[in-house]
Amino acid sequence: MRDYRRPDGETLYWPVGPFKLRLPFIHYRFEWPDYLQGLLMCAVDLAAIPLMTELLGMPFEAALAVVLLNGILYLTHHLLGDPVVPGWITPAIPLLMAYCSGFPEGPERVHALIAFQLLLGGFCIFLGLTGLSRKVVNVVPPAIKAGIIMGAGIAAVITVFKVGGRFESFPWTISIAIGIAFYLIFSRHFNALKNRNAFWATLGKLGIFPIIALAIVVAPIFGEAPWPTIEWGFTKPDFATLWNEYTLFGLGLPSAGMFLQAIPTMLAAYIVLFGDVLQGKALLTEADEARKDEKIDYDPNRAHMIFGGRNATMSIIGPDVAMCGPLWAAMHVVITERFKEGRKAMDSIFGGAGSFRWGTNTGLLLMPIVSLVEPILGVALALTLLIQGYVSVRIGILEARSQRDLGIAGVTAAVLATQGATWAFAVGVALCILIYGRQFFTGENDQTFTKDLEQKAPEE
Repeated sequence: MRDYRRPDGETLYWPVGPFKLRLPFIHYRFEWPDYLQGLLMCAVDLAAIPLMTELLGMPFEAALAVVLLNGILYLTHHLLGDPVVPGWITPAIPLLMAYCSGFPEGPERVHALIAFQLLLGGFCIFLGLTGLSRKVVNVVPPAIKAGIIMGAGIAAVITVFKVGGRFESFPWTISIAIGIAFYLIFSRHFNALKNRNAFWATLGKLGIFPIIALAIVVAPIFGEAPWPTIEWGFTKPDFATLWNEYTLFGLGLPSAGMFLQAIPTMLAAYIVLFGDVLQGKALLTEADEARKDEKIDYDPNRAHMIFGGRNATMSIIGPDVAMCGPLWAAMHVVITERFKEGRKAMDSIFGGAGSFRWGTNTGLLLMPIVSLVEPILGVALALTLLIQGYVSVRIGILEARSQRDLGIAGVTAAVLATQGATWAFAVGVALCILIYGRQFFTGENDQTFTKDLEQKAPEE
């Protein structure tokens, strides 16, 4: 078997400025289990279509064109050296939809979306180029970090279970699917089964793939969705309508006033996005500690330049309500959990993340796949939101370093989930000032968590 490692332990790459170019089969092993997951998990990417048709009045085929363009840009992360499964800025979607709904439907609302996404992309690129993103990650007090990440998770869960949410449409399917998903991904019992039996080990490698396949059958059985009508051929995205009616090419640039109006919403969305950066960093640190054979180089500056570039590009060629985020938490967890199982399960984190995104892009092009999963798009979206919620709360709590941090984080998280990111950040800052005063940035470490216990030298 070919060795894709450099002498320093990193996966092979070609240096390109601040980026590290990696191509499948040349620099990393292609991981077929993750590719197969991607074929069906394109259902979650497709779940962005109802968001765009609802907010912008965009035809299905034009919205499909947006999803395809976004899918191509997903590949830039692993190709350029960012070892994550990228996705949307999911918790910020309700915030953005509320902002855009304040403008009349038509060109003005589209301009509001364009201005927001272009501003967000430029801001992220600036932070990455100047190196300020790494400082932002390190300077935010642990209590606020914990609150932002926890709040994003709680908001994701609320989105599923709120009145009119997806749980009301698919109560049985979501209950069965999420129960099995949690068992397969997080259960200690199933982890033991995988170590004893080849069948369960193979099933574990498939991640969420079998759960989506099960949902396609379960939803019609419970009368929550129709049986899929399989169509053959390739999908037919309408790029002409997209570019003529929903982009700068047909509508021109938004006014300067539009950009000014978008600044508060952009900053609020960045706070949530920043939580995803922290979460991605924490998950990769865990994976790096579990797998000493591969050196994982995660650079927040590089990540900012990549997802900032994605947002800026999409604002021009296909404004996207779901936005271009640094992390698809649910699938990144699935990939990293399998990566932790050892080199036989997954040779490189880049192979897992990259193969998965090649799979989603293939699925988006195939009409049999799209028509197969179309009835359960809401289930796929709910599944990723609930897994993200579980992981966000776990990672968020572990960002705290004391019981006071936990108290601040809990209040901040609740405000984020109910009142939005701007209020949450303001409340977090105020509580840190009131409780820690001059120790605002450092807080305290009362060794509540074992990760913070000081390592004592052994007695001689």
